[in-house]
Amino acid sequence: MTNTADLSPLGKSAAYRSDYAPELLFPIPRQGKRDELALHGTLPFFGLDIWNAYELSWLNLRGKPQVAIARVTVPADSPNIVESKSFKLYLNSFNQTRLADPEALRALLTQDLSQGFGAPVQVALTLQEAFSEQKMGELEGLLLDRLDVEITHYTPSPLMLTAALDEAPVEEKLVSHLLKSNCLVTGQPDWGSVQIHYAGPQINQESLLKYLIGFREHNEFHEQCVERIFMDILRQCAPQRLAVYARYTRRGGLDINPWRSNFSTATPPSNLRCARQ
Repeated sequence: MTNTADLSPLGKSAAYRSDYAPELLFPIPRQGKRDELALHGTLPFFGLDIWNAYELSWLNLRGKPQVAIARVTVPADSPNIVESKSFKLYLNSFNQTRLADPEALRALLTQDLSQGFGAPVQVALTLQEAFSEQKMGELEGLLLDRLDVEITHYTPSPLMLTAALDEAPVEEKLVSHLLKSNCLVTGQPDWGSVQIHYAGPQINQESLLKYLIGFREHNEFHEQCVERIFMDILRQCAPQRLAVYARYTRRGGLDINPWRSNFSTATPPSNLRCARQ
């Protein structure tokens, strides 16, 4: 049976295991939501989902608690996402688990998460001694939120997106901190900032801001929202190159930051934590 969001631990009471339990991870195939976007075969983008885990603890062999921050980098072409509550429950299963050293933890995380996502993932740990080196930053680009727009509905409508198709192409980065969507299962709010980097016909900024605000009552997981934004802009505004990067605020000690791009020379985005994260 295929895992679906409604079968996940979301919205249900769950016991918090404190002994290592990789079976808690709940994969959900990406293709179901991609079917809604008519995405079949070769994807029109590549990208990553960057997860940051701030509530990660385990015991050393003498029983002393250890803490770290984990960064998990997942390729966008992995067959699955992992439902975030199950991810949290899995991480909590290390709380009373004794491990020889941080590398033993990293190896288990890499093994289990690669199996859950269905593709190799990269795991990096930031240990206590490096906490002071952690930096913050904001997405680069022209702020769309400066525009005084009137909003009349709060569902994403790609037809409102417009671009100057008959004029000379431009390249620019546009940013909004007004992205809000809702959990696909529970309806709880998901808050984010988003950067649109494109080269092609100039996108009408007012239409883009209205479109992004339109996600305010939309129910979808983070990764799915970013792919929807990417495809709607690609189809309606016809950019030659496009990248969409969203930084979502954390829930349960986890933040998820999806990036989708078709820039041939694109480098992975910065993982600088934004002010609201």
